[in-house]
Amino acid sequence: MKAFTAPLGHFGRIVCAGLLLALAMPSPGGGFGPAGAHAQESGERRGGGGLLRFLFPRSEKRDRAAPVETKPRRPAQRRTAPAAQQPAVPTVAKAEDARRVLVIGDFLAGGLADGLASAYAENANVLVVGRSNGSSGLVRDDHYDWPGNIASVVEAENPAAVVVMIGSNDRQQMRVGDTRETPRSDAWTAEYERRATALVKAIRDRNLPLLWVGNLPFKSSAMSSDMVAFNDIYRRIVTDAGGEFIDVWDGFVDEGGNFVANGPDMNGQPAQLRAEDGINVTRAGRRKMAFYVEKPLARLLDLRDAGRPDSLAPEPGLVPGPDGVPAEIDRTPPLAIDDLGAEAGSGLLGAVVAPPNGEAKTPAEKLAREGIAPETRPGRADDFVARRPEAVVPAAAAAPAPETTGALTR
Repeated sequence: MKAFTAPLGHFGRIVCAGLLLALAMPSPGGGFGPAGAHAQESGERRGGGGLLRFLFPRSEKRDRAAPVETKPRRPAQRRTAPAAQQPAVPTVAKAEDARRVLVIGDFLAGGLADGLASAYAENANVLVVGRSNGSSGLVRDDHYDWPGNIASVVEAENPAAVVVMIGSNDRQQMRVGDTRETPRSDAWTAEYERRATALVKAIRDRNLPLLWVGNLPFKSSAMSSDMVAFNDIYRRIVTDAGGEFIDVWDGFVDEGGNFVANGPDMNGQPAQLRAEDGINVTRAGRRKMAFYVEKPLARLLDLRDAGRPDSLAPEPGLVPGPDGVPAEIDRTPPLAIDDLGAEAGSGLLGAVVAPPNGEAKTPAEKLAREGIAPETRPGRADDFVARRPEAVVPAAAAAPAPETTGALTR
């Protein structure tokens, strides 16, 4: 029995080996090599490949699902509120004889020139010329020397007035002789005043109106402190030379004098006046700076614009007649109260105040003409006379009191 089972076990092992070899054979139409391996890999990628797919074949229609077309998702668009568009300022062609306003200085002067250009965009008689140098100042004369170059700039532009705004870049060391002086030291301040005086003198020697605009506050408290000191120097030098210093500091601070980025614009509406860096100025801020300069500039150049509040347009009833001569209007001059009755022709609204003739009869006439008050009467409001005490009756003369009850006398 053992001799028989051994060959049978060996035969069983051969059958199993053949079965495994048959299972390992490629499918019909396939073959060994790279092509067959590629087909097998593709079959496995389609799902359910290998021995399980060979032992349990499935229908191709059931195995292969219909492809689903997917559209690529578009990134969600963020809805942003539309930015408020500034109304376009209409511009007019400038006249050939337009008054030229020269604006010089640093980067803030460039913003001031833009604001003035917007302010006078509809005025054909004013042309704003900006000749600023953004990185310039009075300290770095090696970069740009304003006292030395202002003469050539004035001759090239032939302005009717000069507007200066400078000093924002001057918080740095200055070379005085062979040494470098720290900002706001004694030597530094003396040299700075000398250069500012030279610039003012070069402009005023040509008999040009000068408007010097003070510096603005900045986000940094140290910078703002230096700007206050610079403005004091400019104010003194410009005023002594016959120019006009324009202080714009209060328009860019709060009630406590601190720097603010947002505030009222030139029309009193809330707006962002300064950029996020706390240094530059926005469009609304530039227009507000120009607002401070408009009226002094109009006064110096005798400018009149019918569209501006400072213009004196004729009233409806005062238009001149056909011959160009306005009608003569008789107006009564104002009269002070203490001037009434001073002279015959100075009465209110042309009336003559004269005392009536005759003798005063009534108490009111006596009070008005002669100043005699009527006699007082007891109990009246004008009776201020102290009352006399009434006479005291002696007790003996007084009549005895009547008896009220007889029970008490007995």
